[in-house]
Amino acid sequence: MQLDQAFSDEEFDELDDFLLSDRCAEDAMTMDTLHGFLTALVIGPQEIPMAEWLPRVWGSMDEPRFGSPREAERIIGLITHMMNEIVITFKVAPEEYEPLFCEYRYEGESLLDGEAWAWGFWEGVQLRTVEWDPVFHSGIADLMRPIYLLGADELEEEEGRLVDDPVKRHRLAIEVESAIPHLYRHWLPHRKPAARTGSPAAATGAMRR
Repeated sequence: MQLDQAFSDEEFDELDDFLLSDRCAEDAMTMDTLHGFLTALVIGPQEIPMAEWLPRVWGSMDEPRFGSPREAERIIGLITHMMNEIVITFKVAPEEYEPLFCEYRYEGESLLDGEAWAWGFWEGVQLRTVEWDPVFHSGIADLMRPIYLLGADELEEEEGRLVDDPVKRHRLAIEVESAIPHLYRHWLPHRKPAARTGSPAAATGAMRR
């Protein structure tokens, strides 16, 4: 996928390099996982404060081993930049949104790998399972199925057969891409602000690839 030009290739590579570095936990989110996670936060039924969702990005570490407060501000700024890019895409042209899937060659064909992205999206859903639940009982419940199949940690045996080869997973990734604008429109009129408890934390400056 190609993100908006406002988030440059250099910024993308900088954040990618940091998340893959030994300063982050081995289970820290990768860029495709992060993109799916942020997308769920942006389009979901309720806003979630950064103080709650940001630790999920770092995996098993409370936070990375930042070299300085300035580096911490820079990296978190890149994450919020990426998130704001997603926000603007949905506001301006939701049909042009593209998940950050990897591509690879399989038996001479170019296939999409949407598993890491879907896992990140599913992690975002898990932060507000009660709020997301109505969509699974709505007329668009089927739109969540490919995300679930590609992203859930555990599947039933019958479900596992739906993702047991690269071509099946490629087709599910295509279904995910077409589903996201519909999910955005579903939640848009119902989206709730973040629940406020205590004094609001200072937010890191935001920007956006």
